[in-house]
Amino acid sequence: MNNIRVYYIFILNIFIGIIIGYFITKYIAKNKIASAEISSKNIIENAKKEAYSLKKEALLQAKEEAYKIKRDTDIEIKEKRNEVQGLENNLIKKSNNLVQKIETLEKKERSLNYKEQELENNLQKIKNLYQEQKNELVKISKMSIDEAKNELLKNLEKELTHETGKMIKEIEDQAKIEADKKSRNIISLAIQRYSADHTIETTTSFVPLPNEDMKGRIIGREGRNIRTFEMLTGVDLIVDDTPDAVIISGFDPIRREIARIALEKLIVDGRIQPARIEEIIEKSKIIVNNKIQEEGEQVVFDTNIKNITPKLTNLLGKLKYRTSYGQNVLQHSKEVAYLSEIMAAELGVNSQLAKRAGLLHDIGKALDHEIEGPHAIIGSEIAKKNGESLEVINAIAAHHGDVEPKTIEAVLVQSADAISASRPGARREMLETYIKRLEKLEEIANSFEGVEKAFAIQAGREIRIIVNPEEIDDYVAKKMSRDISKKVEKNIDYPGQIKVIVIRETRSVEYAK
Repeated sequence: MNNIRVYYIFILNIFIGIIIGYFITKYIAKNKIASAEISSKNIIENAKKEAYSLKKEALLQAKEEAYKIKRDTDIEIKEKRNEVQGLENNLIKKSNNLVQKIETLEKKERSLNYKEQELENNLQKIKNLYQEQKNELVKISKMSIDEAKNELLKNLEKELTHETGKMIKEIEDQAKIEADKKSRNIISLAIQRYSADHTIETTTSFVPLPNEDMKGRIIGREGRNIRTFEMLTGVDLIVDDTPDAVIISGFDPIRREIARIALEKLIVDGRIQPARIEEIIEKSKIIVNNKIQEEGEQVVFDTNIKNITPKLTNLLGKLKYRTSYGQNVLQHSKEVAYLSEIMAAELGVNSQLAKRAGLLHDIGKALDHEIEGPHAIIGSEIAKKNGESLEVINAIAAHHGDVEPKTIEAVLVQSADAISASRPGARREMLETYIKRLEKLEEIANSFEGVEKAFAIQAGREIRIIVNPEEIDDYVAKKMSRDISKKVEKNIDYPGQIKVIVIRETRSVEYAK
């Protein structure tokens, strides 16, 4: 029982304590709120005072800034006003000047109109006078206007022909003085620096025999051996003309070389019969093809030209067995390459390009019997297919004038080709070709008006033309020699050069009676 009372008393004390704590806490909070209100009122009052002070200060700064802006604006407006006033004054001056110029132009225009009218009047007077004079001339000359024009043009043509010939002579004389000296030095230097022996190739080969009995074995029973040999090689065997020797005749040097090697092997072997002949000829073809490749590689090595394709190398080797007017084409190509290189170096142009084009310039001759067309054009197509440059292709195509040369190197190849072909002993011609060329030269010369006689002399290296002195004067004769030389270049193929001489001779004859 006592324990329950103690428990209730304890609970009551706790409750009283809570009530007392509540009132104490409420009192303390009330005091803090009152203190905070007083503090906030002080802060607000101070803030108002500070805001008033800042407002007043800002107002003063704004008034000062507005004053500065107004002062600067007034100064700027004054400057702009002065500038506008100056521009206005300039415009007034320019306007006054423009008015004066307009007045001056109007005066000049009136003056020009007056002069134009005066000129029109004078022009009409001149036209009338011209018509009167023309009519008077027609009456006096008893010629129509068309007839007079034709006569005038005829006289003018004669005069122009005379003047043209005179100008050509003066220009050529001056050019010769300059060019001859330079070209002689370059050409003589090139020829001096490259000196090579010339040998004339023939269309026959000789094969010596150990004895005369061998001829019978070569001919065979009823000629079967010789017929087989000639059929397989494409050459002719001449066994009766020369003692202890057989002559191989054929226009194709490659076939002739194959036949020579095969015949020599058959003579050494001794077994001469159709089957053995065929076997030896096939082996000889392989030997010659290898020689062709070796010759091509050797010439490329000798000339030190880089990046020649195997196809071009093989074609160069074939030139070893080709001839032109008896001149070996491979030797000729090497000579043209060296001459082109030397002359290009002297002129300061691309010597390697000139040498390359010179070596390849006759490459078309390796296939000209297989393909239709000039060998220069064939050669340019071959070079194009084998990746040669446009400059080399043009030099090959132009070396006989089939196309126009586009580079100095192409012209040098032309010159080197002519030098190599025209050197003494370099070439020979067939009699028939030689005679036809002489006849063609005289025919071309006689086709010109005023020519009385023409003679081809010096083995076709010179043509002399005798003209009528009453129809052709000295300057026209000069022009005629140039025209004939151009026509010869266009219509005739020839090695070297041809000298054209026009002779005008005046003779006065009287008889004493």
